[in-house]
Amino acid sequence: MKRLPIPEDVTGEEIDKDVRQELQSLPKTLAEDVAKNLVMVARLIDDDPEGAYGYSRVALRLASRVAAVREAAGFAAYANQKYAEALAEFRAARRMTGNVDLWPVMADCERGLGRPEKALDMAGAPEVHKLDKAGQVEMRLVAAGARRDMGQLDAAIVTLQSPELASSSVQPWTARLRYAYADALLAVGRADEAREWFAKAVEADRDGSTDASDRLAELDGVEFVDALDEEESEEAPEETEASAERDVEAEPVVEAERDVEAASDVEAESDPEQD
Repeated sequence: MKRLPIPEDVTGEEIDKDVRQELQSLPKTLAEDVAKNLVMVARLIDDDPEGAYGYSRVALRLASRVAAVREAAGFAAYANQKYAEALAEFRAARRMTGNVDLWPVMADCERGLGRPEKALDMAGAPEVHKLDKAGQVEMRLVAAGARRDMGQLDAAIVTLQSPELASSSVQPWTARLRYAYADALLAVGRADEAREWFAKAVEADRDGSTDASDRLAELDGVEFVDALDEEESEEAPEETEASAERDVEAEPVVEAERDVEAASDVEAESDPEQD
């Protein structure tokens, strides 16, 4: 696999210090190359997941025995919906570190592979108790999604009901948890409650991680008009009027030309020399 171009502003120093420490087991030049590719994965994964995947494959080829590289490759594959590949990379990273942090995303890969029952089994595994609060909330979201995959809509609602959902404090996961709960309520026709929770999700969504505001507007019957389309529709009448004015201006000119031609014909008929 060919190496991909690295922008000049990428030095490799941008990576987390824990990852940098992992890379110290590699020769210096190799460690720098791997670090730069990992930086590119992180930089592109949200806006250009396919590009991020390419850099992750390069890093994987260079240092497949580094857990951070396997984890980055897993997330890049996950962002491209390559769930089997992502799951394999996450499992490899977990074997290397013994860390359970990847457990929720591994369960979500099982969902992506059409195995929601497996995701639910993982949600009830002992590993979940070893997760921090953010990880436990993430696991709850995955479990609720698995319930919906299986058509168990009411069970999905119950799964999301938790102290974290009821809490008034705003945490990094709050907006997504409230959004998932609102969406689950809407799926069973409880629109009024769904609207309330979408509104709560909007309050907590400080970084725009969900489209809760759009969903709320949709429930309220608000229609958004594309500003560009609106401008074009406003310009169209002006163009029509301008065309009409040009046509009106052109008509006297055409009539004048006809009058000149007619006069020339009359003069030609009455010219004695021509007779």
